[in-house]
Amino acid sequence: MRVNGRMVMLGAATLGLAVLAGGCSSIRDHRGYLVDTALVDSIQPKVDNRTSVEKTLGRPTWVSQFGAQDWYYVSVDTKQAAFKRPKTYQQTVLRVRFDPTGNVAAIDRAGMEKVARLSPDGKVTPTLGRERSFIEDLFGNIGAVGVPGAGGGAGPAGPGPNGS
Repeated sequence: MRVNGRMVMLGAATLGLAVLAGGCSSIRDHRGYLVDTALVDSIQPKVDNRTSVEKTLGRPTWVSQFGAQDWYYVSVDTKQAAFKRPKTYQQTVLRVRFDPTGNVAAIDRAGMEKVARLSPDGKVTPTLGRERSFIEDLFGNIGAVGVPGAGGGAGPAGPGPNGS
């Protein structure tokens, strides 16, 4: 069987396009707690306590520092297209509330409805003051250092605060 150059070129072009198209697919990532609904549903208020919750769900992502010590389990799923920032497409925050004796009072779930999307104004932080160019910043103070009357230290300044 004889292979001509045109078939080789077509095969190489097809392989190259397949490799390039594979680079454009998005990357999916999971961070945090892996939520198992069967385990979460097995926890019952007024029956389970901190020890049984830790044995069932594992250690929490974090524990609240102020007020009642609630336990939080956070799960975040992101996807990222090539050359872009990752975007959250699914999030679950599971909060286990305990009563003062350490028994489970309630279990709350929150999802993407609690996520706040912020859109800052451009890439510049507004500041007060004069807008100066790079050259003005670089050479603006030349000649101002040591000039009498310009706040420099050349010459006697007069009596100090203690009269000397």
